[in-house]
Amino acid sequence: MRSRLLPPEFSGRLHDARTATSIGRWLGLAFAVCFLTGLISHVLQHPPGWLAGDLPSRPTWGYRLTQGLHVASGIAAVPLLPAKLWTVYPRLFSWPAVRSVRHALERLSVAVLVAAAVLEVATGLMNTAQWYPWPFPFVPVHYALAWLVAGSVLLHIAVKAPEIRAHWSRRSPGTLALPEEDGPDRRSLLAAVTAAVGAVTVTTVGQSFTPLKGFTLLAPRHPDHGPNGLPVNRTAAAAGVGLIASDRYRLTVVGPRACALTLDELRGLPQYEAELPIACVEGWSKSAHWTGVRVVDLLDLAGAPRHARVRVVSLQTRGDYRISEMGHEYARDPLTLLALRLNGEELTPDHGYPVRLIAPNRPGVLQTKWVGRLEVLS
Repeated sequence: MRSRLLPPEFSGRLHDARTATSIGRWLGLAFAVCFLTGLISHVLQHPPGWLAGDLPSRPTWGYRLTQGLHVASGIAAVPLLPAKLWTVYPRLFSWPAVRSVRHALERLSVAVLVAAAVLEVATGLMNTAQWYPWPFPFVPVHYALAWLVAGSVLLHIAVKAPEIRAHWSRRSPGTLALPEEDGPDRRSLLAAVTAAVGAVTVTTVGQSFTPLKGFTLLAPRHPDHGPNGLPVNRTAAAAGVGLIASDRYRLTVVGPRACALTLDELRGLPQYEAELPIACVEGWSKSAHWTGVRVVDLLDLAGAPRHARVRVVSLQTRGDYRISEMGHEYARDPLTLLALRLNGEELTPDHGYPVRLIAPNRPGVLQTKWVGRLEVLS
């Protein structure tokens, strides 16, 4: 006789809607914060044409806060996502596999949600360590996956809304119908998941929330480690920038009254100081003391119109973000500098010697190093 293949049976408890709802609330919150702050980061890095000239340069700490929250919420999802999947995975083996067209569509949507969420969290985590073992470009794929995850989560919530409502609290009807003896074990499981989230957050968030920098055991960056007391993502060697002789350096400013300034001439212009954070997409950030020439003064010297945008061109020969653009809000902000000094010392080559851009509320990848040219755009 032929034996019929039966689906596996699961005797473990807590694979229930109450546990899934409890963990799902925190995972949903983490995804929501991660999505919204990631959207802000994407707009600041790749603004649509109609918005490019009007992006706000204040508050000075804006990008540091949003990007810190983005990475912190993404890391919090690392223990939350497998915990959520653990609560529901027995349903993958439910039989029959497809009971109706609606059921088939529901299972397909869950498959898309799980695959996209796992890939989004995994690639985001590897990005914090600047490790890219895949052939596709990270930024556009990560951005597209974010929208896919967001849409899948909203669809999943809509489909599961009655079940979520029935198990939302301890006194909800669905929760009260569950075995009472499972309550202590469920609370222990939720406490363990909470502890895991707390552990990964405390041991990584110090790379941007510097009061906790002493606990950055798992963070890929420490905010104090690097030349001039500031971390470096891209070194001069990696960017193809050789030793720049100070007597041969020229800053070219292209505008109605074009000019070229030597390093000594830049040093001879009025110098301004600013306490500004540098915040990178990988999640680390730190405030530093910058000294240099205001970009607005260089624009006035070149006769730039009041609402002109500015293109900043680096001397680096390879790598992304060699060129960045600033709207008039950034360009005219008195805190936007072409910095010559960092924390009281001359810039090191890895920090952009002889001249680098530093502006408030701006992604670190757009704080162009080794600046060789400013172009006034109409």
